[in-house]
Amino acid sequence: MRSGDGTGGGGGRGRNNGTARGQGGRCVCPSCGHEVSHARGVPCYKTRCPKCNAVMTRA
Repeated sequence: MRSGDGTGGGGGRGRNNGTARGQGGRCVCPSCGHEVSHARGVPCYKTRCPKCNAVMTRA
């Protein structure tokens, strides 16, 4: 669908709807709420909570 802004049907937001988080940020435990700094190159879902050993998620 054309909207006249020259971006075409995708809206021009890029991959994943423009939601890339970039560097930095926090990983949070969905079980106990503990937060740690996000390590560059290591996805939060590959990080375990140091308190309860649950899989972390991106905050």
